[in-house]
Amino acid sequence: MANMLDELNDPVATEGRDVGVIKKQIPVKVGVGSLIFEILLWVLLIIPGIVFTVMKIKAKNYFQQLEQKLQHNASQIDNYLEQRVMVLQNCARLLDKAIDLDKTTFENIAKYRSGSAATDDDRNAVAGELDKVSRSVNIAFENYPDLKAHKEIADAMQQNMYLQREITAARELYNDTVNAWNRDIFAWPTKQIVAARAGYTTRIPFAASEEIKEAARSVFF
Repeated sequence: MANMLDELNDPVATEGRDVGVIKKQIPVKVGVGSLIFEILLWVLLIIPGIVFTVMKIKAKNYFQQLEQKLQHNASQIDNYLEQRVMVLQNCARLLDKAIDLDKTTFENIAKYRSGSAATDDDRNAVAGELDKVSRSVNIAFENYPDLKAHKEIADAMQQNMYLQREITAARELYNDTVNAWNRDIFAWPTKQIVAARAGYTTRIPFAASEEIKEAARSVFF
């Protein structure tokens, strides 16, 4: 049998292909077959019906615990985002003392001092906007090499880079949990039946902001 994907003969995307996260929640559904399956467990033998009921209770508890884990992971991202707002504000203030920094930088930072984001979309949007602010601060820092000799400014920039790495790590942890959720809600029969009756949908993982994607395409050397 030939390979379904033949790297030697099948078309190759020589032009490359960028990918993005699809912002779509897919609801979990079960058909009549699942209902028949449950009825048969009770009709044929009582014990399998009881066992399956216990399994559904455990599946429900599992999803509730997984939701709490998602909340915890999201809270970690919020904490790092809040710290990054404060560090960027400090960076901008220190830079402004040395150079005439664009005032819109301060205005953009001030927008995100209100605290945690309400939803995943809000959290992703805040992270993207902070990437833009960070890029502006970095550009200003790089345009004035003498500023690198200022210990406070250099330390603030290092803190910003550290927090960005922590945010990336926290988002990866969140995405791992989202992947577990999206995989398990379609695990038939027990989990999928429970998820469908609870009205669960897939969750959308975090994605890199457009600012970060554009920066990744830049020429660094």
